[in-house]
Amino acid sequence: MPTMPPSTKSRQKPAAAEAGPTLDLDRYVPAFITFIANKLSNSATTLYQRKFGINVTEWRIMSLLAIEPGIPASRICHVIGFDKGPVSRTLAGLEKRGHVLIRTDPNDGRTHSISLTAKGRATHDKVIVAAFERERRLLSCLSRDEREVLIDLLRRLHENLGAVTSGTEA
Repeated sequence: MPTMPPSTKSRQKPAAAEAGPTLDLDRYVPAFITFIANKLSNSATTLYQRKFGINVTEWRIMSLLAIEPGIPASRICHVIGFDKGPVSRTLAGLEKRGHVLIRTDPNDGRTHSISLTAKGRATHDKVIVAAFERERRLLSCLSRDEREVLIDLLRRLHENLGAVTSGTEA
């Protein structure tokens, strides 16, 4: 028996969703922050992977270890805002490639002290030059005073994250 073509009714496009509120992507701050962060991360990974053999997540961890040598993974998770799993996997890769040293805390076998190796520090010192140049180019459209205002505003937003991350939102 030949197949019948679908009826006209089944070929019609579904009715448009009821009109309701939509985001104005030119004014919605969380979208701006997300879009900027995603594009910065993706381009940084491309550059850092090509020039230095590390991705942006590895760079974030290495830069924090340069600031706070010997910190535990829990501190890395807290500062950077990553979950424990991705941080552990990233640290394992960095350790395998000789960029970090992970030592068990003699006072608490569950805690580890993490620090850059000489190789890791040398890589950090090369990447930071590129990171500062990327920041300079990004902010070049702002005056010195505008950069200071931006940094202050971003710091205040960061300090206010609890208003939306504390689990008490509606």
